[in-house]
Amino acid sequence: MTGPSSSEWSAGAPDDVEERLVSARYTTDDLEIDRSLRPKRLTEYLGQAKVKESLSVLIEAAAGRNEPLDHVLLSGPPGLGKTTLAGVIANELGVTMRTTSGPAIERPGDLAAILTNLEERDVLFIDEIHRLNRQVEEVLYPAMEDFVLDVVIGKGPAARSLRLDIPRFTLVGATTRTGLLTGPLRDRFGMSFRLDYYATEDLEAIVRRSAGILGVDIDDEGAAEIARRGRGTPRLANRLLKRVRDYAQVRHSGNITEDIAAEALAFFEVDHLGLDKMDVRILETLVTKFSGKPVGLGTLAASVGEEQDTLEDVYEPFLLQLGFIMRTPKGRQATPRAFEHLGLTPPPDTAAAPGLF
Repeated sequence: MTGPSSSEWSAGAPDDVEERLVSARYTTDDLEIDRSLRPKRLTEYLGQAKVKESLSVLIEAAAGRNEPLDHVLLSGPPGLGKTTLAGVIANELGVTMRTTSGPAIERPGDLAAILTNLEERDVLFIDEIHRLNRQVEEVLYPAMEDFVLDVVIGKGPAARSLRLDIPRFTLVGATTRTGLLTGPLRDRFGMSFRLDYYATEDLEAIVRRSAGILGVDIDDEGAAEIARRGRGTPRLANRLLKRVRDYAQVRHSGNITEDIAAEALAFFEVDHLGLDKMDVRILETLVTKFSGKPVGLGTLAASVGEEQDTLEDVYEPFLLQLGFIMRTPKGRQATPRAFEHLGLTPPPDTAAAPGLF
């Protein structure tokens, strides 16, 4: 299998587990709309105030010295704006961003091709960087530290090593699984920022901004209703906005009010907390099929017909945050809150959630 071409890795592609919303199909048009909604500057980037403040200082300092920004690691659940923030960093530095992903870089040669095509101070963004294979990582270490590329020419006793200089660049890595990063790779990042779930007020502002870009007539109450069900995630809030826009266009006059937003989201099976059909299925499986007892992740995934990684990366974080499930040594377990949300009475021996995460 050949490595990705320059056009393939520079265009980038979203992770399958991240690209979901209710039962709606995610199309090429959706991708283009998503890109149009992304902020280009730190002043346009809403939420994550402390991260923005820190980056603004570091970017200004690097630009003042005419040096590349130190390597940046961005972590957090899917949909919180890691890719967008990488683009903002590149725009603030006035340089080009090259985009690829960990699984796309299969061989050291693929990484070498990418690094040698960078310009001075460019930003290289690697999504899901924890999925880089070990051989590729070994090539990346000297590139990050000394801006050199070690190339082995030949095989066996005749093999020799050649060291090539590469342009000074900034690596921005994004990961949803910080614990899977190897220690040597993690230590080579000069800065590490974790993106947290957004407050409802920040999501409201994001929904209003996106509605303005899309030309959607929405009032403050309608934006608040969508934001409340956005699971603290801008990507999902924007997807909900687009689906509500479609519903309002077909079933109403096109403007979005609180009642129309609530009606549309109920139609798409998104409840008042932002739980969708799969979230509810997970809770119902834990509550009814397993009677609130702990169950292993593999068994739970097989029961709901979903991949383990998808359950762990996409669904679990929000259910944990709401206190609907717990991770125990014996497996995942529904809490009394999950029973109550489904309108059921929890068994007397059901463990209580320790509080919101």
